[in-house]
Amino acid sequence: MTDSHNAEKLRRRMLSRRQFLDAGARNAAGVAAMGVGVVGLTSSASEGEQAPVRLAIIGIRNQGKQLARSFASLPGCRVTHLCDVDRNLFPAVAKATAQEEGSEPRFVDDYRYLLDDRDIDALVIATPDHWHFRMAADALAAGKHLSLETPLTLTLDESRELLRLAAEAPGSIVQCGLSHRSSAHFQSAIAYLRSGELGSVRLAKAWTTHRRRSIGTSLETPVPEGVDYAAWLGPVGERPFHANRFHYHWRWFWEFGSGELGNWGVPLLDVARWGLGVETPSRVSSVGGKFHFDDDQETPDTQQVLYDFGNATITWEHRQWSHHGNEGRSAGVAFYGERGTLIVDRGGWKVYGLKDGPSQDGRDDLTAHCANFLHSLRTQTAPAADLITGHLASQLCHLGNQAHRDGREVVTFEG
Repeated sequence: MTDSHNAEKLRRRMLSRRQFLDAGARNAAGVAAMGVGVVGLTSSASEGEQAPVRLAIIGIRNQGKQLARSFASLPGCRVTHLCDVDRNLFPAVAKATAQEEGSEPRFVDDYRYLLDDRDIDALVIATPDHWHFRMAADALAAGKHLSLETPLTLTLDESRELLRLAAEAPGSIVQCGLSHRSSAHFQSAIAYLRSGELGSVRLAKAWTTHRRRSIGTSLETPVPEGVDYAAWLGPVGERPFHANRFHYHWRWFWEFGSGELGNWGVPLLDVARWGLGVETPSRVSSVGGKFHFDDDQETPDTQQVLYDFGNATITWEHRQWSHHGNEGRSAGVAFYGERGTLIVDRGGWKVYGLKDGPSQDGRDDLTAHCANFLHSLRTQTAPAADLITGHLASQLCHLGNQAHRDGREVVTFEG
């Protein structure tokens, strides 16, 4: 079964659901996210009261911690569980979550305990990439709703398989962690692009430029107290503990992560793809390598990727050793049109080359994205960043890394 078949099956399922809910639900979709009742979710609330969405966060360091606080801050939502293989993280995250919603969540160190808990409506997965597919597949099999950080999976084959599994799980709503899809200024930037004011737009560039520190080299050491390292490794299998391959730095190793393309590339390339209205490139080529750092890192510290869509082109660039970013921004997306250039980043967007070119300030609002997920659960409508969107964005990361690792152009015919 092809990716396009699975994607079309998902689209048909979403349309069927909207038709079934008919006009009442379509009207409800326009109501503020916190003002409608949960459809089909467990609740101990009495009749007439709003049923809270009960969710668990899996992976509570960095992004997971921010997600826990964002969800906990929203009315009608309860973060009931925090899950991680590192018990040392729990006290601080539990305290921050309790400050938002007034009650402290429970801690579990094995996500499988959450699958059979009928009081949990949704799982939020913010683990390292190598665990995404297995956890997401288990969540779908358990009938849970799911919010999954990007890249959706560690490999393109896993992403395709996740599409297939989701197409067979009609009861689950899946959101991916492309928070800009719920951000007002990104939405208005894309709307301006579609207005035609810039004329034909066939080229977009996405980039990130940071001066990261070298991770150095590390020797095998004992596993830190409170860490279940075997559970952290999971599908990768047994490995000795190296601090450089654990918290945060796991993303620079192919067994666990996808490098800078998986870190910053997925969300920014999604904006470029969104703006140009393209899905799957026909050809992908990559140049670059590990030019600057002399350390344990495996993924490239310097990389340029060219995505050929036939009638449009997207380029990606990252430099992990420089402060000077493209177009005067450390990370962003530029759309080059016949009449002007639109540049958008987390702080807003601006048009250059037009007299009195428009602009808008903004922010990449994670809480708005969390609210959009809750809204989708309550109205049984597709989230702003659904699984198909996440797959198409993640495949750009995987194809770029494949071209880099294979040392040759990748030719593809469908996403």
